[in-house]
Amino acid sequence: MDISSVSRPPHPDAPVYAEPSFHSCSSVLQGGYQHPLSRSWQAQRTLTKSMLMYPIFITDEPDAHVEIPSLPGQARWGVNKIEEFLGPLVKKGLRSVILFGVPLHCEKDDRGSPADDINGPVISAVRKIRALFPEIYVACDVCLCEYTSHGHCGVFRSDGTIDNTPSAARIAEVALAYARAGAHCVAPSDMMDGRIKAIKRALIDNGYGNRCTLMSYSAKFASALYGPFRDAAGSAPSYGDRKCYQLPPTAKGLARRAIKRDVAEGADIIMVKPALPYLDVIQDAKELAQDHPLAAYQVSGEYAMVVAGARAGVYDLKTMAFETVESMVRAGCTLILTYFTPQFLDWLEE
Repeated sequence: MDISSVSRPPHPDAPVYAEPSFHSCSSVLQGGYQHPLSRSWQAQRTLTKSMLMYPIFITDEPDAHVEIPSLPGQARWGVNKIEEFLGPLVKKGLRSVILFGVPLHCEKDDRGSPADDINGPVISAVRKIRALFPEIYVACDVCLCEYTSHGHCGVFRSDGTIDNTPSAARIAEVALAYARAGAHCVAPSDMMDGRIKAIKRALIDNGYGNRCTLMSYSAKFASALYGPFRDAAGSAPSYGDRKCYQLPPTAKGLARRAIKRDVAEGADIIMVKPALPYLDVIQDAKELAQDHPLAAYQVSGEYAMVVAGARAGVYDLKTMAFETVESMVRAGCTLILTYFTPQFLDWLEE
């Protein structure tokens, strides 16, 4: 008997809903998410505090606390302000940070010599955070652009083109310096060919191969969403752009090749940056590096857009922040770098 055709008297409080007779049992899905708790069970992975890494900007002015207008709610911090800045967040459950140096008073040159200055902002901050908050996982972005006189991420040949071999070697030197200072993780964002292998070799040869994680910005695209970050870090190139080493936004195949290359060269964590416009690449990365943790960086422009939309009344800030970050988790991420981390530490308690 076709039970869908059996006539039953409606319950007096039941909504008027004509269930099509052609429905099979497996075609009715709404019963599986009709309650808030059962809706939460539909997620393969749920956002937690341990999945959040907070990007912070450290300047070489020790007592600095300078708001960044294009990056609402964020600031440049001096090492003497770290305790008052991070202390309350640690009490709320902050587990990890990634440091970006903002040198304002150093002599920059064509190879980024100040990047591994033992008294520079990053190394000073690593030591300070490790001493104050030993439970915090400290990652360091590794790049040269904040420290070079030309604002680019590598070393140039005389004809103005990137020279990959010395660029990768210089990046490896900086990464090793951060590992020696106590960083739990080094994260090269420069996009120089061969830098993962060079860094891994330097870590292994100096006794840090099993003491420092290597997180690669494997699929980092030449995006228009980096503007607020460049304001914050003072890292805009003095001429030209970075399209010859960051990936073209349409280059799905190149992204897949870069991910596979970095896995082969020894990366411990794979990252996609930016996040929201590249969810398909995140999903590809999950397939290509299925045995690796997968990170996404919700970059400065993504964050600023969400904040601007909320301020304009387009949507609720918390709702949209969760929707964007949970889309990254849904795509396969286990680690999210986001400027919303302080808010999420509160929101995840509610």
